[in-house]
Amino acid sequence: MNRRKLIEDDHENHERWLVSYADFITLLFAFFVVMYSISSVNTGKYNQLSTSIGHAFSGITLYDTKHSLNTESKLKSQQRSLIKPLPLTHIYNEKMRREREAMTSMGINLSNTLAPLISDGKIRVVQNNRGIRIDIHDSLLFNAGSANLADAANNVINQIAAEIKDSRNMIQVEGHTDNTPIHNAEFFSNWELSAMRATSVVRLLSNDGITESRLGAIGYGSAQPTSENITALGRAKNRRVSIMVLYETQDPQDSAVEITPQNKTKPN
Repeated sequence: MNRRKLIEDDHENHERWLVSYADFITLLFAFFVVMYSISSVNTGKYNQLSTSIGHAFSGITLYDTKHSLNTESKLKSQQRSLIKPLPLTHIYNEKMRREREAMTSMGINLSNTLAPLISDGKIRVVQNNRGIRIDIHDSLLFNAGSANLADAANNVINQIAAEIKDSRNMIQVEGHTDNTPIHNAEFFSNWELSAMRATSVVRLLSNDGITESRLGAIGYGSAQPTSENITALGRAKNRRVSIMVLYETQDPQDSAVEITPQNKTKPN
């Protein structure tokens, strides 16, 4: 009897592991079911739930949020309708108008400073579509046929420099002569004479404190007369140096336009 009972006990011990194995399989299956259910959560419902919880804690209802957003949108729309951007042309024209007014004021100051020389016909101050032009008779600056500045030139140029050096405008100095030919060891023609005279004035303006990057010199020779060269008075008016204070902004009507060829090339 004891032997038979021992055999039965041994048989039951061998099959007990199946219970543990079944429990393990059940737990493993439950684990995978939970993981699958988590991975397939509806994103829309999750976001809606999160929003609802957030509103509940903040005390703001969904209606209040929508109403606030709609009100803010309407306010922004009204602001956009009230604040209209200015066209670029209007801004440019306004800038150009202010610059012209400032240059006119500069021209008046120059005329007041140089009034005695203007009365004597030695200097002219003119405002045109390029800027302010100061025409100086050559007798105030040079001896006949020379590009070396006379002693009296320093005082004249110093007065002009004091009025224009604080501006930011570019300054172009232009030399002009009459049509009387010149040809010597120093100057081959009136081109060289006019260019050297302009350069001499530029150098003096630089010495008076005007930044070199603002200065330029050009010689026109006899190519741009203001009077006819028939009389001595006319030739005297043509012998001059012009100091041109240029506008920063140019009139759009005066702007350069590239012209491309219009004729089509004929095939060979």
